[in-house]
Amino acid sequence: MQDRVINQFHSSIEAKMSCGEVLAPVLVEAAELIVNSLLSGKKVFSCGNGFGYSLADILTQCLLLKYQLERPGFPAILLGSQSGVTTGSLQHQGPAGLFSNQIHSLGSAGDLLVTISMGDNPGNLVKAIQAAHDRDMTVIAFSAGNDSDITASLTGNDLQVMVSNPEQPRVTEVQLLCLFSLCDLIDHQLFGGTP
Repeated sequence: MQDRVINQFHSSIEAKMSCGEVLAPVLVEAAELIVNSLLSGKKVFSCGNGFGYSLADILTQCLLLKYQLERPGFPAILLGSQSGVTTGSLQHQGPAGLFSNQIHSLGSAGDLLVTISMGDNPGNLVKAIQAAHDRDMTVIAFSAGNDSDITASLTGNDLQVMVSNPEQPRVTEVQLLCLFSLCDLIDHQLFGGTP
């Protein structure tokens, strides 16, 4: 049984090591997009399903509250976090419109949308991306190998952070590390120093 645990640790480490050099320049670019948006007084929206929702929540907390540095909070909104709005949206528009309705209502030009997918090509994230484009927002899409619809919906102004791994738990772990790295870069670019 202990060997199974040790194998999980090794698998996680290998997944992260195999992605680091590939994702580092993309994460630097993503941090620059977010920093430029924040410096312009814009908002960062985030959304996802299942594990992706949990990761979007972590990103929102790190931006709105803090990552490591004591600093002012940034305007960050987790889509789908209000139960009444979420259930009402599901009732009137179904799952596909869960996030896009909120983007149409709250988003404005120059805001950013961060989507997080585990590789299951979710239609509601594709619609969220389309709604963001309707509002002249840039998209940073965290995705995995099977997210071809998400890839196809991105424009030249958007950025994709693709984690290529066949195991969903490894995708989630790498995406979490990516988000923490992203928050570290944002804090460093805006405030310098170390915690």
